[in-house]
Amino acid sequence: MNKVVLVTGGSRGIGKACCIAFAKAGYDVVLNYNAHHDSAVETQKICQEFGIKCVVVKCDVSNEIEVKDMFKLITDEFGCVDVVVNNAGVSHDDLFNNFTQKDFDKVFGVNVLGTMLCAKEAVNMMLKKHSGKIINVSSMWGIVGSSCEVTYSASKAAVVGFTKALAKELGPSGITVNCVCPGVIDTDMNKC
Repeated sequence: MNKVVLVTGGSRGIGKACCIAFAKAGYDVVLNYNAHHDSAVETQKICQEFGIKCVVVKCDVSNEIEVKDMFKLITDEFGCVDVVVNNAGVSHDDLFNNFTQKDFDKVFGVNVLGTMLCAKEAVNMMLKKHSGKIINVSSMWGIVGSSCEVTYSASKAAVVGFTKALAKELGPSGITVNCVCPGVIDTDMNKC
């Protein structure tokens, strides 16, 4: 039986690359997307070429009910999840004094709350078997900050702090929690 990975924001960019890499390594893939259905189906087809099962799930990771439904689907299809890649993210480019609470809610909702909600549901599964891996995708801006991306930088810094704390809490239970902080990568999110 194959191991199972959930990749949030798996239809494009870094998420797409993660889905394909895990499929190539023999993992069954749960590909989460929110807005790009055609890209998700295209990525699913690529993953299936490696002879694994790939399920596409539309879910807004900032919505607790939708996240719970996504993990119910994972339970029904696969029984559990072995790896979660919390990759879904949105950016906000603007001067700091122009940001609104709506901007804040959207960026922190997806980047921070979405990461925490998916990790919480995964942990509920992983604790039962005392194993699992959670990989949170932050950004170099979460470490060094970026002018005109203050809200985004703050959200990604929160992901780094969340990862460090959760890793300490879950390590004794056999669950690893790590964070990657990529630099600028040529993805749709970074197109001007």
